[in-house]
Amino acid sequence: MYPNLYYVFKDWFGVQWNALKILNTFGLMVALAFVAAALVLYAELKRREKQGLLLPREETIVVGKTASVTELFFNALIGFVFGYKLFGLLFSRPETMSTQEYIFSKDGNILGGILIAGVLAGIKFYEKNKQKLKVPERRTIRIWPHDRVGDIVIIALVFGILGAKLFDNFEHWDEFVKDPIGKLFSVSGLTFYGGLILAAVAVCWYAYKKGIKIPHLVDAAAPCLMIAYAVGRIGCQVAGDGDWGIYNSAYTSDEQGKVTVAAPGDFEKNLQDNSTYFLSGQIKDSTRRDGYDAVTDRTSASLQDVPHKFIKGPSFLPKWLFAYCYPQNVNNDGINIPGEKEEHHRVLPQPVFPTPFYETILCSILFLFLWSIRRKIKTPLVMFGIYLILNGMERFCIELIRVNKTYKIFGMNSTQAEVIAVMLILAGVGTIIYAKFLAKK
Repeated sequence: MYPNLYYVFKDWFGVQWNALKILNTFGLMVALAFVAAALVLYAELKRREKQGLLLPREETIVVGKTASVTELFFNALIGFVFGYKLFGLLFSRPETMSTQEYIFSKDGNILGGILIAGVLAGIKFYEKNKQKLKVPERRTIRIWPHDRVGDIVIIALVFGILGAKLFDNFEHWDEFVKDPIGKLFSVSGLTFYGGLILAAVAVCWYAYKKGIKIPHLVDAAAPCLMIAYAVGRIGCQVAGDGDWGIYNSAYTSDEQGKVTVAAPGDFEKNLQDNSTYFLSGQIKDSTRRDGYDAVTDRTSASLQDVPHKFIKGPSFLPKWLFAYCYPQNVNNDGINIPGEKEEHHRVLPQPVFPTPFYETILCSILFLFLWSIRRKIKTPLVMFGIYLILNGMERFCIELIRVNKTYKIFGMNSTQAEVIAVMLILAGVGTIIYAKFLAKK
C-alpha cells in the first residue's frame, strides 16, 4: 500500500525522501475527485446554458478600490494557518506523530505561519493596488452558472467534510458523548452519505441565492457526483484507509500478506493463530467501514462470530481482486510485518474483499452510463432521480460484504449506509414521479 507519496517513490524509484510523508495518497485522491467533479460540472453547465436552460445573472461590483483591512486580515489568517501547519510538518513534526494527527493537533510552526501570512497579505495588497483607480467605479457584470463552479466546489468540500463528521458521530453516539471535542476534531470517522446530504443542502441553498435553477443544477451534478466518488475510492484502495470488506474465507495469507487459496481448515487455523487480533477490543478495527483510522470495540463472543464469506474467484484472475491484506495500510491496522521498520508496518492477518476497488469500477461504469444518457433526458430532475437510484443500489449491494454498526429497524438489522441507500432509492423513484407530474402540468 501507499499511505503517502514517500512509499510511492520508495517503491517505484528506490528513493527515500522523508519530506513526501506529509502528502497522503488518500487526501491527494480526494483532491483529484473534486477536480474531476468540477471539470464535469463546468462542461455540463455550459451545455445547458447553450440550450437556454440556465441563464446568467447580473451583479454590481466596485472596481478600483484598495484592499480593505478585512480582506488583508482574512488573507493573513488563511496564510498563517497554512504556514503554521506546513512548516510544522516539514520541520517540527515528532516522528511518533502521524501526518493526520499533527494536522488536527494544536502544534505547528509560528514563524512559518507569520511568514506565509505576510506573503498572502502582501499579494492581496499588491493585486488590489495595481487595479486602483482615482475614483472607484461601480460596474455591472454578467455571471453565468458555470462561472460559479469554483464556489460550488468549495462549499461542497467544506460542508461535505462537516456532514461526514457529524453523521459519523451520530452513528457512534456513545463514543461521541464520552469525548465530544476529541471526536469532532479527530482524524477518525468520515461517513460518505453524511457529507453528500449536507453538501447537497448547502449547494442548493447557494444556487437559490444566486438565481440558478436548482433542477438543472442537480441534473448537471449527477454524473459529477458519480465520477467524484469513483476517483475518491481509488484513494481508499491505494492508502488502505480501513474502508475494505469482510474477510474472504476462500483464501488465507502469511505474515507478509501474501495471499493463497485456502485449504479446508486454513481459515479457522488462521483465526486461531491470530485470535488476539480477532477477539481483542478497542484496537484498530478491520470490520469498521466508512471510518478513516477508526477505533471501535471489536470484542467478539468467539472466533465463530468473525464475519466472512467464502467466495473463490476464477484462477485466471489475480487473487487480490477477491482477497487482499492491505500491507502497510495507512491505519496501521493488523499484525506486525516481520522485519518491517517503517512507520506503517502492519498487514491484515486474513484477506478481505477489496470493496473500494469494486466501487471504483462500478461507479466509473455508472458515470459513463449517466454521461451517455444526459442529452436524451429532457425532463428536469429525472437525471438526478436516476442518479439517486443508481447510487443507492450500488451502495446497498456493497454493504452486503461489509461490516458496519447495525441498528434494529422493523425487526431487521441494518447499517446506517443500508438505511440511507434504501432512502435514496425511494427518493430517486419519488423524484422521477414528481418530475413527470410537473412536466404534465
